[in-house]
Amino acid sequence: MSKVYDYVIVGGGIVGVSTAWQLKQRFPEKSVLVIEKEGGLSTHQTGHNSGVIHAGVYYAPGSLKAKFCKAGLEATVAFCKKHDIAMENCGKLLVATNAVELERMEALYQRCHENGIEVERLDQYELKAKEPNIVGLGALLVHTTSIVNYRRVTEKMAEEFTALGGEVLMNTCVTALNESADAVSVTCRADSSEFTLSAKFLITCSGLMADRTTKMLGIKTDFQIIPYRGEYYRLPEKYNDIVNHLIYPIPDPDLPFLGVHLTRMIDGSVTVGPNAVQGWKREGYGRINFSMKDTAEMLRFGGFWKVTRQHLKSGLRETLNSWWKPGYLKLVNKYCPQIKLEDLQPYPAGIRAQAVLKDGTLVHDFLFADSPRSLHVCNAPSPAATSAMPIGDYICQKVVEKQGLDTPSADTSQAA
Repeated sequence: MSKVYDYVIVGGGIVGVSTAWQLKQRFPEKSVLVIEKEGGLSTHQTGHNSGVIHAGVYYAPGSLKAKFCKAGLEATVAFCKKHDIAMENCGKLLVATNAVELERMEALYQRCHENGIEVERLDQYELKAKEPNIVGLGALLVHTTSIVNYRRVTEKMAEEFTALGGEVLMNTCVTALNESADAVSVTCRADSSEFTLSAKFLITCSGLMADRTTKMLGIKTDFQIIPYRGEYYRLPEKYNDIVNHLIYPIPDPDLPFLGVHLTRMIDGSVTVGPNAVQGWKREGYGRINFSMKDTAEMLRFGGFWKVTRQHLKSGLRETLNSWWKPGYLKLVNKYCPQIKLEDLQPYPAGIRAQAVLKDGTLVHDFLFADSPRSLHVCNAPSPAATSAMPIGDYICQKVVEKQGLDTPSADTSQAA
């Protein structure tokens, strides 16, 4: 007979671990298990991002992204302070380098106020005083942006979770899901052996595999995960003090990505990136990556062709700059001219798990799917790492409502 758990969470990234930790706080007497196919936690999107604790500048007022980001910033900062996790409030500058970007900057300034974000408008002289190595016509200074190592945050939440009695299974891949009236049967493979366990309720936070887990249960959805690579470089150690803040370009509102930026990392280094190029392998972090399965699925999906057609010009430009380093460098030089080609040193890429609808629409907010005994996080876009604690609380509340339970929300400000 398979072991029965009250809750099983598939996915050991920061969202999955946050959800498990908060479920265990709400229901200390219930059994909660996290299943992770890798040998460690947060090895995919969580462990391949720029480590920024975002303030929520770009997000539409009233959206889940805006709500979660603001609450997540506060919760993450509190959690790091309590557990002595290295963190730095360095602030972020969004730099306008031409007249069009100055106009877009004003729109972002208004959005900051709508979202209740502390922001300061700088002219080019004030920008130069704060950042001698950066050029621009003006900038927005967002004071509350910070940096952290999200892998360390995830590991600490997992420690808290297991201390409460939660369990984590590493190196365990979910191969099949079957739902009955009473439970979800979870078939797993670990090494060369296969086994089955049961969940009274299943939650999947599987990121790059989000569409595949819903398909395992036969849940009808109209999206597919399309991978986009974000490629980074690291600057030589001599440039560790080249900037005092995070430096971001003013993004094009018609494009889904923020543009190449200079990011101070919590280890003291400075990275450049990311760009946004088409991925041909969902977990392809190397320079050249290809998966026949991932590519075939993508090419068979009508939404892929529609979104590619919509953004063909920018996609081709990004791909060219990916392979032609001087083109990539030009994106940085427009606001930091002293960086040279030889300064762009190798650094691991990240993969963004982007949900795309059948009509080619990029899903910009959070997306969920469910069945009577399961809930699936289908799209958890940036700033999911910043927002992991309120996202986890939101998921817990949805589970409570689906099960008809009566319990207060977990107080992550105290639990942190």
